[in-house]
Amino acid sequence: MKFPELKGSRFLVLVALLYAVLFFVDRNNTTAALQQSGSLLFKLLPVFLAVILLTTLINYFLNPKQIVKHFGKDSGLKGWLYALLSGVISHGPMYAWYPMLQDMRRHGMRDGLIAAFFYARAIKLPLLPLMIDYFGLLFTALLSLYILAGALVQGYLIEKCVQKEQDGD
Repeated sequence: MKFPELKGSRFLVLVALLYAVLFFVDRNNTTAALQQSGSLLFKLLPVFLAVILLTTLINYFLNPKQIVKHFGKDSGLKGWLYALLSGVISHGPMYAWYPMLQDMRRHGMRDGLIAAFFYARAIKLPLLPLMIDYFGLLFTALLSLYILAGALVQGYLIEKCVQKEQDGD
């Protein structure tokens, strides 16, 4: 029976071995480093759990097939909110989204909503806890709001440019 290879396990073993060697070289600094790492982990743990819970709830309640019908010409504010939300919660490489968005565009998704989706991907939920720890909650919240506002502006401008191009033809 072959066990699946755990990704990152080699790195984990390497770091553990490095700490073991460093422990014998400089016991005080190694202990201090481990204590600081543990302290940071326990400080960030509630935020990690909140992000995981939020992502799970969003993925459970928002079915992509149900959302597609809300991105058409008459989607209004709901379409913009869905584009922003789906951009924030989307994961993986950008190119993986191209075929799905192309298909959605063929079914009537507006170009401005696609632009807003791509711009909102700048907010990475898994990295928010670290950003909060480094820069604080207020800075992270304000930056996230500015990114979302920029996504709306970008999408609106794209929509106006496409509309102008279509009217000019």
